[in-house]
Amino acid sequence: MKQRDNGKFFPLGKLDPDFLGELLACLPRDRRVIVGPKIGEDAAVLDFGEKYLVVKTDPITFTFENIGWYVVNINANDIACMGATPRWFLPTLFLPQQGTSKELIKIIFDQMKSACQKLGIFLIGGHTEVTYNLDRPIAVGQMIGEVEREKLVRGSGAKPEDVVLLTKGVAIEGTHVIYQKKKKEFKKRVAPDALERLSRLLYQPGISVVKEALLA
Repeated sequence: MKQRDNGKFFPLGKLDPDFLGELLACLPRDRRVIVGPKIGEDAAVLDFGEKYLVVKTDPITFTFENIGWYVVNINANDIACMGATPRWFLPTLFLPQQGTSKELIKIIFDQMKSACQKLGIFLIGGHTEVTYNLDRPIAVGQMIGEVEREKLVRGSGAKPEDVVLLTKGVAIEGTHVIYQKKKKEFKKRVAPDALERLSRLLYQPGISVVKEALLA
């Protein structure tokens, strides 16, 4: 079913922030939730005594190549950007009825395993199913991290004249996704050495900012 608002369908992409804000404003609150659902925050924060638990959910819907690597790293990044160390990961995989083989599933799991091992994260659960009306795999990740109470970083704490540090480059993830989708066009217009660099962007310099975020 398509999303509707006053008889109009929503376009592809995220919901209108004003409409989303109205939905979030109606939700009940829990006193142990330090950071709840809010536009501009990267993850939820729960009070667990000496430390906070930081919890994030994010899907991969725009690409299916390297989907296992993407779903771990984008969720881990949001945890780290709040000052927390990503620890535990639970993926949900929806796989198309046509074209899903043991080999495909193993590739996705191997990608998730490699990404988790590189970041010291443990895959502790999740859900996998083959379902209908899909033309590609879709992955949804839930990442859980922990942070000492005094080290929590909130997006709402950003102020004018704060210093922004760029550690790897601009639009690495988006550039690699475009390259994956438009390889034929790139090969016609881009020099071979540049193509080689584009093909490695996902891993070199890579899309993870966990190390840099925790150092900051």
